[in-house]
Amino acid sequence: MKILCVCGLGQGTSLILRMNVENVLREMGVQADVEHTDVSTASSMSADYIVTSNELAQSLQGHSAKIVIVNNYFDLNEIKESLKEAM
Repeated sequence: MKILCVCGLGQGTSLILRMNVENVLREMGVQADVEHTDVSTASSMSADYIVTSNELAQSLQGHSAKIVIVNNYFDLNEIKESLKEAM
């Protein structure tokens, strides 16, 4: 399974989100290849899931991946619940 963590520029915010997603997945016992990137690059990459904000999700409509909305990239409980719903 491949998961993309997406922010506007693909630098700091998406890296933080990636680390938090990896922590949550490890806690859930789920193995996945997790990468972080910017929204324009993500639109041309293949993935099973894309974790991003509601605003950026609009730019990714039509992508084959399931979009997972997270409002607070630091809230591990929100990330966990969002991923559970999506999977």
